[in-house]
Amino acid sequence: MGGTTEAKALCKAVRDAGVRGVLSLAGRVKRPAEQGLPMRIGGFGGVAGLADHLRAEGVTHVVDATHPFAAQMSRNAVQACAEVGVSLLALTRQPWVAEAGDDWRHVPDIDGAVEALQGDAKRVMLAVGRMHLQAFAANPQHFYLLRLVDAPEGDLPFEDCEVVVARGPFDVDSDIALMREHRIELVVAKNAGGSGSRAKIDAARALGLPLIMINRPALPERAEAHDVAEVMRWLGH
Repeated sequence: MGGTTEAKALCKAVRDAGVRGVLSLAGRVKRPAEQGLPMRIGGFGGVAGLADHLRAEGVTHVVDATHPFAAQMSRNAVQACAEVGVSLLALTRQPWVAEAGDDWRHVPDIDGAVEALQGDAKRVMLAVGRMHLQAFAANPQHFYLLRLVDAPEGDLPFEDCEVVVARGPFDVDSDIALMREHRIELVVAKNAGGSGSRAKIDAARALGLPLIMINRPALPERAEAHDVAEVMRWLGH
């Protein structure tokens, strides 16, 4: 179960080791990049649908390498694997941690970030993905810089915004230049952790910008690994 930088690296390791596997993607990106394994795209139909799929395909191991905020998919994986008796391991990222001098405001969820944006108009880099954009329409006073993998379909819910269509990973110098170009005053981000989307965090730090950090959702207890080599050892390869 992928869609992350770590999942892409794992796919290559699995392929190179000659292990038979399939990468499952949610289908939120129109043209997913090739990742070295056969892909299936789209949901399973909840816990029952995932359990049926695991049985039908004879799956022996599941690696949950989804985004840390794909909470429902991760919860479904825990329940379905327990029901079917399939081994499950989560390939997780260490969360980002504020450093001395950082101006971070932690909020528990998207609603908390929307509430934190109440107040005077600012120029905001909104790095939360396209699924949550509508929620921020409650604060129309801001300029919003949006970076999306796919060009948006239809009108966006903001009076003043600009969209940059790009696929990561990004680098710090480019993100510093992007924030300067758009005169960004505040960054809103999910605490995804890892290196693939960290550039905006380091860029905000370099520019001394405040940041609204959305905390990760709570997930059921599960076995976890933090690098590809650990997952390959778990697989026995």
